[in-house]
Formats: sequence, C-alpha cells, structure tokens
Amino acid sequence: MTEKYTVAFLGLGHMGGPMAVNLVKAGYSVAGFDVVPAALEAATASGVPVAAGAVEAVSGADVVLTMFPSGRHVLEAYRGQAGQPGLLAAAKPGTMFLDCSTINVDEAREAASLAIEAGHRSVDAPVSGGVVGAEAGTLTFMVGGDAADFEAVQPLLDVMGKRVVHCGGHGAGQAAKICNNLILGVSMIAVSEAFVLGEKLGLSHQALFDVASAASGQCWALTTNCPVPGPVPTSPANRDYQPGFAGALMAKDLSLAVNALNSTGVAARMGPLAAEIYGTFAAGEGAGRDFSGIITDIRDMSGRPAGGGPENSAGSAPQSAAQDDGSPE
Repeated sequence: MTEKYTVAFLGLGHMGGPMAVNLVKAGYSVAGFDVVPAALEAATASGVPVAAGAVEAVSGADVVLTMFPSGRHVLEAYRGQAGQPGLLAAAKPGTMFLDCSTINVDEAREAASLAIEAGHRSVDAPVSGGVVGAEAGTLTFMVGGDAADFEAVQPLLDVMGKRVVHCGGHGAGQAAKICNNLILGVSMIAVSEAFVLGEKLGLSHQALFDVASAASGQCWALTTNCPVPGPVPTSPANRDYQPGFAGALMAKDLSLAVNALNSTGVAARMGPLAAEIYGTFAAGEGAGRDFSGIITDIRDMSGRPAGGGPENSAGSAPQSAAQDDGSPE
C-alpha cells in the first residue's frame, strides 16, 4: 500500500483514533467514522477527516479498516442490518477488508468468507501494544490471511506498528492474539499473587522484583507491567492503575480464549480460572483500571491493606476509562 490508497477507518476510539492519526501523518488518504460523536470530535481535532457515515466512508475506499468491540459488530457491519446496506455491498469490487478488532477465531473466518464471497479481499490483524503503542506507532500486528494479501497490507501496518507477523491463513491472527493474552492473563495473576505473598512474608517489593526479574520468574507481567509501584516506574501501578490495558479488555480476551479452548477440546484449567477471576474484576471498578490492578483484589481477599512488607510504597486503587481494543505487547 502506498500514499495513493484511500483508507476507510471505522472505529475511532482509544485505539483506532491514534492509529488513524498515524496513517494521516504518513500521507494516506483517510475517511474515518465512529458511531460515538465524541470519538468523531476527537478524531477531527487530531486531523483525521471524517465521513458522514460508514457507507459513505467505504464507497471508493481501497482499504476498509475496522476496529470494533466484538465479532458481532464486525459481522453486522459487513452484512448490514435493519434494511441498511452493509460495508461489503457499499465497497467497490476488490476492496481490502482489514479487521483489527479482537474477536473469536470462528467469527474472523466467517468475516473473511463473507468478504471473499462478495468479491473482496480479507485480512484479520488484531493488535497488541495498548493505547501507548497506538499513539507511538509501535503496535504489534498478528496477521491472518493469504500471503499475497499480507504483503499488500504490510506497508500500511508498518506505519502503525513496529512488528508485523504473518501467522497463517484467515483467523490465524486472532488465534495468535488470544493465545498470547491467555499467557498474559495467567502470568499477571501469578505475579500479583507472588507480590501479595511476599508482603505477607515481609519481603519488600524491590527485593522480590530484583530476584524474580533476573531468575526463572521473569516475564512481561513482572518486568514491564509490574503490578506494584516502584520497581518499574513506567508501569500503570505508578499512576493509580490507569490503563494501559483495561481489565474489561483482559476479561474479554480471556473469554475468547475460553471459547477457543472449549471448541477445540483443550484440557485447560488455568485459562478458565483466569477468565473467571478477570470476569469478576471487570464486573466492578476493575473494568476501567489496568488489568494489573487485579493485585488489589487479591490483597482485599487476603485481608491485608496495600503497602505490605518493609520498604513497600502504598498501593493504589482509583479507576480510569477502558479502551476499545488492543492489548499490551
């Protein structure tokens, strides 16, 4: 893809808005749309041209990039509903449909089939990296689709991310995303439980971090998104668990993972338990807090106030708004 291509960018929320901005800055012709007026206003203020509606944005576009909350939204938008034409019908023949939402693998494959049957091309490319990555253009894209279609969209994805991986055929991008976030959700719970245990045993946060970060307990949830303030100054724990990657999104991604586990017959135990834990977390204030804030729930259930062992700084709790999609890298 080059600057001469026109991109219809549908879904201009916390993730989609900054992604669209980066495309505009790179010289792409963008027509954006979102059903939320505030998102349209923010996009306009950031220099993203907006269309009167989704159909208007799509007609004449070479690429239709969608960033929607769920697979249902993607499929309904593709097909159309309530007598209104869908995106597939509104697009010119041979349009590239690039879905960056995080949805079920089966839904991604169905969306690809619908697009191809309508005479278009299709790629699924969910993202990792969160709002910070979207703003900085450092997202990771996990891509599913034919090799030729992957090569066609890679230059466009390179504008919005620093790592673009072709994972296989249609739906493979979604498969990689949910497998990665299954690991992430389970590991964050384990790291949080370890810090609360360390507090009970009199360990300082820094001492535990210094050991585990250089030993076999090392993982992204510890060394980049550490759930306690102090050891990693850039982690959300140092800013009252403002996401980052919201608890509601982790709960969503783990529910998608459980769907895949059930459909494939994988004898998993940790994944479903993590989904249950984050489901409870996201049912309350945790929905809008960073997913590392799960440590506060663990502390509450352990009967110990935030702060813990010697030299630990006080924990924190306030909430923040959730993103529309995307996850940490």
